[in-house]
Amino acid sequence: MEHPKTLIEATRFYADPANCIDVIKQMRWPDGNPICPHCGADRQYWLEKQMRWKCAKCRKQFTAKTGTVFEDSPIGLDKWLVGVWLVANCKNGISSYELHRDLGVTQKTAWFMLHRIRTALQNGLWPKLGGSESGPVEVDECFVGGKLKNMHVRRRERMKKIQVNDNKMPVMGMLDRETRKVRLNLIPDVTRETLQEMILKHIEKGSTIYTDEASGYNTSTRRQANSSILP
Repeated sequence: MEHPKTLIEATRFYADPANCIDVIKQMRWPDGNPICPHCGADRQYWLEKQMRWKCAKCRKQFTAKTGTVFEDSPIGLDKWLVGVWLVANCKNGISSYELHRDLGVTQKTAWFMLHRIRTALQNGLWPKLGGSESGPVEVDECFVGGKLKNMHVRRRERMKKIQVNDNKMPVMGMLDRETRKVRLNLIPDVTRETLQEMILKHIEKGSTIYTDEASGYNTSTRRQANSSILP
């Protein structure tokens, strides 16, 4: 499925309820076969007029939102998915006030949406990068953070417990060159084992990756990026 690359494309694409359902379906059930969130059965009937499924086993109905962070919300998937697009594509982050202006919802609603979207991102409920229908993936790590001496005493004591390498925290980033999707993850260290575990977790098998010596796939110098095929 071709995902929107600009905000105007995202707004137009997600204005169609069928597109919204297809996107959620692809994220939740990559093989295309919906699973009942009530009993776990894999045989469903699609109810066209209600735009929902009915389980052949327990006879209960469910929508694309059932069992997701979008559940129990009167907000339509058109606004939810545009919100997800904004959060995922804003390099410097996005506030609830920006979200409320962009989506035309109240600031309180935008705050609620933002926290649910962040929860989904934190729990890794999105498909892997790379794959046959996508481009090569760039992988690298860096250290982010300020100096402890410049922090408030309470924050300083809290950060002392988790920061490493001259008061900074290791962050690992992955960029799909074709779809421009980005994944950022806090990691405990930059050892070979940790970096390879994150690569295998977030990138599809058989993908071409561009990385450096630190990620454990290449033996070149750190300044020269090389490509390799994920086993």
